[in-house]
Amino acid sequence: MLIVGSIVGNFGIARAMVSKSGTTTGKWFLALGIAANLGVLGYFKYADFFVETANTAFGGSMSVPTIFLPLAISFFTFQQIAFLVDVHRREIEPPPALEYGLFVSFFPQLIAGPIVLLREVLPQFRQIGSASAIAANLSVGATFFAIGLIKKVIIADGMAAYANLVFNGATAGMAPTFFEAWFGTVAFGFQIYFDFSGYSDMAIGLARMFGIRLPFNFHSPYKATSIIDFWRCWHITLSRFLRNYLYVPLGGNRRGRHRRYLNIMVVMLLGGLWHGAGWTFVLWGGLHGLYLLVNHAWRAWRPKSNNPSVSEARRLALRVLTFTAVSFAWVPFRAVDMEATIKVWHAMFALDGVSLPRSLRPVLGDAATLFETLGARFEGTFGHTILVTPIELPIFLIIVLAVCWWLPSTQEIMAAHRPGLTSPHAPAVEPGKLLWRPDLRWAAVVGVFLAIGGYNLMAPVRFIYFQF
Repeated sequence: MLIVGSIVGNFGIARAMVSKSGTTTGKWFLALGIAANLGVLGYFKYADFFVETANTAFGGSMSVPTIFLPLAISFFTFQQIAFLVDVHRREIEPPPALEYGLFVSFFPQLIAGPIVLLREVLPQFRQIGSASAIAANLSVGATFFAIGLIKKVIIADGMAAYANLVFNGATAGMAPTFFEAWFGTVAFGFQIYFDFSGYSDMAIGLARMFGIRLPFNFHSPYKATSIIDFWRCWHITLSRFLRNYLYVPLGGNRRGRHRRYLNIMVVMLLGGLWHGAGWTFVLWGGLHGLYLLVNHAWRAWRPKSNNPSVSEARRLALRVLTFTAVSFAWVPFRAVDMEATIKVWHAMFALDGVSLPRSLRPVLGDAATLFETLGARFEGTFGHTILVTPIELPIFLIIVLAVCWWLPSTQEIMAAHRPGLTSPHAPAVEPGKLLWRPDLRWAAVVGVFLAIGGYNLMAPVRFIYFQF
């Protein structure tokens, strides 16, 4: 019922803004709409966080409310705030009520994005009755969905086992070794990458089956050679929302360099808090804000550093540097609390020295071992348990990193068939060397992917971004 009330309320406010367009009352309606959306989001998502923070800061004893976070509230809240602002700016007109309800509740993108704008999909909804492209839409959509499904159930869920061993161990008070901390952190970086990228592919695929093109949310972000480029490729629609509806209204880069840097930090701190109600998420956002400030300051000092025509060796070095910085920042994102964050960072900096993972030492009966003696286990292909020992784990991580860096992305494979919408602020999607074609070979590949993914879906599946 919450989403229904949200749809009705925002639609009514939009119609009221139109009737009072150009007046002070219209601006008050916009302020009311934004405040109401943020108030509902704040209650369901942040009430317990605010109470716990207040108790800690002032020594209070207020009871922490038990509130269940409604699915998709972060996404449909931002989507409707963007709608209200666009109506106020006279960039769009409120559509009929049923079309607006479909726009907000369209199920492929509802749970975890992308954050869609009305002008992107409304014209497509009005042409959805065309039967001329049904076969093409189904084949392109099914391929996109199948690739996303494999990303999730094979790679992301496989990496989750390694990440959980390290971070759950840190939460329980165990101190990881240098290698365990880095292996677990990189494993989580791959887990969230393929989890969210996989979901985004599945959303685009499902929508395309209905003849709707959703905006891309990923463009190979681990190929980025700077943090600025990373945020042009990671969660593209969230970056767009934060830029157009927060960064620009704050003044953007129009009020001098120092104000620009302040705006960037504010946006990234709030972006971190949007991801979760905890100081670890604020820390994650602050780290990326600091990264962006350093990146922009470097480019201002050394303008030639932004030259895209750099040697392959330098490109690789920049890619390694960016990936390392992003991986380091994933620690507070994944850790349950600050104590676990510091414990993992402590090990990553080798402050206690560098030693082999405990499971590589001939120690039997060590209950504190993070990696089991026989290796970290994960449920993988065809549901069988696959054992990968810690000796093999670095090789496994390197293979997955090579997949991220050198294999074409899903949209590059499918680029010739325009599976989704490209943001003007994201890098252009160019056809890759591996191109999809509607033939028997690709049909067989998609069939195998769907069979493997479907079999693995019989076990409980959880997407990381469902909690946001």
